[in-house]
Amino acid sequence: MPKSPAVMLWRAIVREAGIPMIDDTADGSKGSGLMHHKFIVIDGKTLIVTSANFTTSDIHGDFKSAESRGNPNNLLKMQSPELAKVFSEEFSQMWGDGPGGKPDSKFGVKKAIRPIARVSVGGATVAVQFSPATAKTPWQQTPNGLIDRTLASSSKSVNLALFVFSAQQLADTLGRKSQTGVSIKALVDSSFVYRPYSEAMDMMGASLLEGCKLEVENRPWSQPLATVGMPKLPVGDRLHHKFGVVDGTKVITGSHNWSEAANRANDETLLVIESATVGAHFEQEFDRVYQGAILGLPQRIKQKMDSRKSECK
Repeated sequence: MPKSPAVMLWRAIVREAGIPMIDDTADGSKGSGLMHHKFIVIDGKTLIVTSANFTTSDIHGDFKSAESRGNPNNLLKMQSPELAKVFSEEFSQMWGDGPGGKPDSKFGVKKAIRPIARVSVGGATVAVQFSPATAKTPWQQTPNGLIDRTLASSSKSVNLALFVFSAQQLADTLGRKSQTGVSIKALVDSSFVYRPYSEAMDMMGASLLEGCKLEVENRPWSQPLATVGMPKLPVGDRLHHKFGVVDGTKVITGSHNWSEAANRANDETLLVIESATVGAHFEQEFDRVYQGAILGLPQRIKQKMDSRKSECK
């Protein structure tokens, strides 16, 4: 795949600084689905995990838009040698002997699958699982399975701020929880929220034909939610979060989009943090992006649905 100008510039900067570098073709393949990790380990004890790409648009704003303020993202800094060790092991698998060494780097499904690691950090319990899971791995043992179990544990509320949401089984679990009285609110980025494969469409009780066909296993909710939609952001900005807050005390976050591509193909980080304090911070961020959000189906999407149904007759 051709590299973007931004990637080419970044590589030139890294080379100029004399920093050794490899990419996910170093294992002899054409690359994993995406090397989508966004973590840093410092001195074997400090860990930074974020949903943000290290780009101007994700952190500072889009230069093409004067209104842009940068994509909504989250960043966690944790002091824990034990947790840093877990991430160092993931890095070591991918790095191997590094540039000029043996071709022993492992990315994507070539990596050794490790079980969920659970570490206590400052009174919080942090569960870590890395993607991808192989096709032979039972779904409940995958990172999406961990998300699913966390959602299923909800008894009061689930608040979601997601770049993309296309994992049908997670939407099905949320549908069952909604029917038991759990309050569910969800925001998905404007570039994905109304696509045929978007689970936000299911949650709003709607479906959009693609080539006169529905998405496989499409299940629009019989009791649609009016609390699902997209945030109202400055021109040029994207909702780049990948987090969910369950009952205000469990936070699902990391680089992992809620999709099967992230689950089965990409190199990703998934964290589930059990902490009322951390939960409160993420709830505050959710409330910020939820304020003024465009909820439900806009008229233009309803017209698009009707048009496609008419065309497909």
